[in-house]
Amino acid sequence: MTDRLPGPERLSGYSDAFFAVIITIMVLDLRAPASPEFSALLPLWPAITSYTVSYLFVALVWINHHYLMHYAHTATLRLIWVNFAHLFVVSLVPFTTKWIADTHLAGVPVSFYAGVFMLVNLTYFWLIVEILSRNTIKDVHSSTQRRMRIRSLCTLAFFGVAVLLGPIFPIVGMFLICGCLCFYIRPQAPAIPW
Repeated sequence: MTDRLPGPERLSGYSDAFFAVIITIMVLDLRAPASPEFSALLPLWPAITSYTVSYLFVALVWINHHYLMHYAHTATLRLIWVNFAHLFVVSLVPFTTKWIADTHLAGVPVSFYAGVFMLVNLTYFWLIVEILSRNTIKDVHSSTQRRMRIRSLCTLAFFGVAVLLGPIFPIVGMFLICGCLCFYIRPQAPAIPW
């Protein structure tokens, strides 16, 4: 018997299935209008907006998670638990998506929505630290590590501002949330000019 730790493949596979279930849960909450006219879709704008933003968010979280897991060499017990914490917070996205849709993007639900996004980003940062700071990594250049951390910390701040502004200016909060998503379109953190 050897004490060698398992690779991260099963952890990645489980996470991939988890993200698929989250997206499925969100789409099941969409309700078609009873009327056959295009105008019947107009009152559904909050549901369509929240679903679209949440779908994009979950897709970006999955892409970045998938990319980050390539740096892991082993699945330590700590990495497994940090990953479960990350997935737990992601599992709150369908709830908050439905809440902001049902309340037509009311202030408190938008603030809570931003708070969940902030927690997802915080646990993603924790994953970065766990994978890139431990003896579980493959070769990762120090500038790549620094860029990933800075990107996460900057978007945490923007999500925090969205949490604070959401109750007063929910549309501004939604725009801040959408703006933060742009930072993660490419899983590689952009170069820092300094």
